[in-house]
Amino acid sequence: MGLQPLEFSDCYLDSPWFRERVRAHEAELERTNKFIKELLKDGKNLIAATKNLSAAQRKFAHSLRDFKFEFIGDAETDDERYIDASLHEFSNFLKNLEEQREILALSVTETLIKPLERFRKEQLGAVKEEKKKFDKETEKNYSLLEKHLNLSAKKKELQLQEADNQVEQNRKHFYELSLEYVCKLQEIQERKKFECVEPVLSFFQGLFTFYHQGYELAKDFNHYKMTLQINIQNTRNRFEGTRSEVEELMNKIRRNPQEHKRANHFTMEGYLYVQEKRPAPFGSSWVKHYCTYRKDTKKFTMIPFEHRSGGKIGDEELFVLMYCTKRNIDTIDRRFCFDLEASDRPGVPVTMQAFSEEDRRLWLEALDGKESLFINLNRANAKREGSAQLDKIGFTVIKKCISAVETRGINDQGLYRVVGVSSKVQRLLSLLMDAKTCNEVDLENSVDWEVKTITSAMKQYLRSLPEPLMTYELHGEFIVPAKSGSPESRVNAVHFLVHKLPEKNKEMLEILVKHLANVSKHAKKNLMTVANLGVVFGPTLMRPQEETVAAIMDLKFQNIVVEILIENHEKIFKTLPDATFPEPISMSVSPPNAPPRQSRRQGQRIKRPLAVYNLCLELDDADSHSSPREDTPTGSMDSLSSQSPTPAFSSSPPRLLDGNHLIMDSGDLTGWTTNLPGQSRPSMVSWMNTPSANPAATNTAPSTFFFPNPATGSDRAVESVAHRKARAVYPCEAEHSSELSFQIGAIFEDVQFSREPGWLEGTLNGKRGLIPQNYVQFL
Repeated sequence: MGLQPLEFSDCYLDSPWFRERVRAHEAELERTNKFIKELLKDGKNLIAATKNLSAAQRKFAHSLRDFKFEFIGDAETDDERYIDASLHEFSNFLKNLEEQREILALSVTETLIKPLERFRKEQLGAVKEEKKKFDKETEKNYSLLEKHLNLSAKKKELQLQEADNQVEQNRKHFYELSLEYVCKLQEIQERKKFECVEPVLSFFQGLFTFYHQGYELAKDFNHYKMTLQINIQNTRNRFEGTRSEVEELMNKIRRNPQEHKRANHFTMEGYLYVQEKRPAPFGSSWVKHYCTYRKDTKKFTMIPFEHRSGGKIGDEELFVLMYCTKRNIDTIDRRFCFDLEASDRPGVPVTMQAFSEEDRRLWLEALDGKESLFINLNRANAKREGSAQLDKIGFTVIKKCISAVETRGINDQGLYRVVGVSSKVQRLLSLLMDAKTCNEVDLENSVDWEVKTITSAMKQYLRSLPEPLMTYELHGEFIVPAKSGSPESRVNAVHFLVHKLPEKNKEMLEILVKHLANVSKHAKKNLMTVANLGVVFGPTLMRPQEETVAAIMDLKFQNIVVEILIENHEKIFKTLPDATFPEPISMSVSPPNAPPRQSRRQGQRIKRPLAVYNLCLELDDADSHSSPREDTPTGSMDSLSSQSPTPAFSSSPPRLLDGNHLIMDSGDLTGWTTNLPGQSRPSMVSWMNTPSANPAATNTAPSTFFFPNPATGSDRAVESVAHRKARAVYPCEAEHSSELSFQIGAIFEDVQFSREPGWLEGTLNGKRGLIPQNYVQFL
């Protein structure tokens, strides 16, 4: 379990547990700050201490290996897991480089030191300043509050009103500062992963060029680097989307805190000052307690808590409420007071003081059994007014929009990301949702409506439905498989859940997903990959019933569910799922008597590059595949719905152009394999420095990745054996979607050597995929 999310609504309660969570976040940032500080020190040693370079590298590796990022929520995406593991991978590189090598280039300062220093000063430093202001305002707020509550009720009314106004203004300022501080804390927690790892990644790229065998080393590292860059970029993209949602939620709560109060089992909770009587002549004292009350059990709890004394939580006191009475100012020299009497202490009332008259009124309503004034916590999610429904008009609207997009704008860059003018979108929606004018609107041929207006109208219509297309009821169930399990188990779980949707929802979802799959096929021109479409449509098709920070943290998993739908739409919508709900599988395990898989061997750790961060990635059209696979899902170049997409192979290597472009054949883009997070993986360094475990396989099946001589640009041919058959001699469970699962005796058709060492490519039951070479026997 990672750090608990900081809910904005808790800023107004300022409970002890809220303060505990804030301190946990602060401690994690301090740990990160110390880590970065140490990392910077080690990086400078690498530049200055050439004679002790090897020792400095070991220390640097040690620092990387021992640090682990914390995360908010209860699960990470595959991207985040790979980012977390990246520091350990970097450490493994440095352990193998103990001998002194050439002096590091001056660029290390620019690629490693300055970004980390900038992050530490600008980001972590800013949080420290916010913490100082927050602590100072806390002290000021509660000091002023105590001073205000100590005012005599006999003072003039004008003086009391002025004092009330001053306290209220100060309280509002404190809540504003608290909201901003909580937002900043969570933002930096999410930001630190890619801000810390990316400079380290850049440092490694520069480091390898200075070794005598740098070319081979950099070539092998390039696979991991490209994958990690996509992991970082995907994490950054999700961070941007999450941040905007968090800020929107913060602003909603800022405008109306009571409306967004979180649902819990307490009828009332908050701070009260409790009078503690002392023996004469000492009078009495007032101690601040955090109090909770449950009307169904009449249990009242009090916990002493003082913000200014280190925030230690005192012992809890619990009693059953007997009755509550309001105290007038003629019976006590304090305002906002009321008495409680416990059932086990009859005749001994406890006097309490609320923060304001409104606060006392709410407590009295909760405690005396009167009808309470409760807020509809799901007001924001109640059925929205309007005519957006999954009826005949709804299907017509969506189908007309899809037809127009596919006819006019399927190749438009940023399709569905670029938004239309709000007034035009509303005007189009009003025309489409009116049965009288719907059929008269010609979206395919009219120049009056831009493509971005049509796409925005379609998204707005889906968001205006009374509940999301994938329903509130199944929201949590859809999220679960996206957080864990193998790619195959994820697809099976989503497949099962889709068929639990109401028939109209499933029908509409099928129409939409089929269209999105078509959009992703034109990603070379419109730049809308499966992952990008997941970011756009995740919050549109799925949303939680209650808006909280914890729910916003699950946005990234909503995106993954949409990616799964797009990549596997044929299977999900055209076939029936298994009768039972598929259990998530963390990783596949081969039988104990089976030979080692090539992907598990030391020396085999090739990962697929999904795209190049900060480069313009161009994809070949689907019809340029040298051997198209109609029965396997098209893999997204940066999708996270599975750790590895279905491969398509091409006979031509990637072509490196200028510094801003990388053009790769579609087969090379999708034919890279990625190990599962839980899978035992040898270090990258060992792979790069260990001879192949199977020379024959290496000779007959050249590496998937080619770096042709710039002068000749020649390709290395792939040897293949066409139309061969093979029989399985061991059973095998696929570890990702590019592989085939089979039992002993299975017969494979059209078997040929893969461009991936140690693997064959064949067809089983109409499905084509990868087969471990040492699991089969040629016939």
